[in-house]
Amino acid sequence: MKKFGAFLLAGVLAIGTLTGCGSTDKKAEGSTGSTDSKVIKVAASATPHAEILEEAKPLLEKEGYDLEVTVFDDYVQPNEVVDSGDFDANYFQHAPYMEQFNKEKGTKLVDAGDIHYEPFGIYPGTKKSLDEIADGDEIAVPNDTTNEARALLLLQDNGIIKLKDGAGLTATVNDIAENPHNIKIVELEAAQVARVTGETAFVVLNGNYALQAGYSVKKDALAYEAADSEAAKTYVNIIAVKDGNQDNDAIKALVKVLKSDDIKKFIDEKYDGAVIAFE
Repeated sequence: MKKFGAFLLAGVLAIGTLTGCGSTDKKAEGSTGSTDSKVIKVAASATPHAEILEEAKPLLEKEGYDLEVTVFDDYVQPNEVVDSGDFDANYFQHAPYMEQFNKEKGTKLVDAGDIHYEPFGIYPGTKKSLDEIADGDEIAVPNDTTNEARALLLLQDNGIIKLKDGAGLTATVNDIAENPHNIKIVELEAAQVARVTGETAFVVLNGNYALQAGYSVKKDALAYEAADSEAAKTYVNIIAVKDGNQDNDAIKALVKVLKSDDIKKFIDEKYDGAVIAFE
């Protein structure tokens, strides 16, 4: 199964609007019959971004835009081509990554719209309910900085631990201030977490690894990140554009469609909670 570009990055979206070509060939292809051609070029990661964009094509066509989707498999070029002006936007990252990229590369990218997030969930291991938690239980979490913090915050939200004030999205096990059940946090590489369900009481997984492990986020997660959680708000996947282009008509049309009820329904039905439209 394909990975979603989950926690740190997720697909790339680029938009270029070409107007005024007026060729007879283009007019024959278009649905509006206008002498103006409006093409939205999109670069995206394969899943879920390109899939969501494919669903958006007919909706954008109704707005007079021809959406072209190109898949990128790295997380550098998409930002570079937007900053250079070759593309107008990308859809593969959350704001913290974009801001760090701007800082390191000198690019001038901004957030033009918040589209979706991929929630972390707590899943059953040897125990099937959080009510069964007992002194000394083990809970497996990803060991990289970003994802471990999200896992710890989710455990805190469900009353299992309490973190030091201000720990937030940089939290590690060293920031656990209260641990009433003397829980042992088992830190593993993210892809390995789902493999220890027979050894630990619970595991904390992000959406794509949950799907790979055969879990349904909606049906199997004992708890997952809420849309208003700190992590969801921070790691929501965004449409990024070069500063100054966020008010372009093409960008506005794109964001409007991606936040439409039709796309929200598509996301909800296709990804079974592993991808959630951001309100």
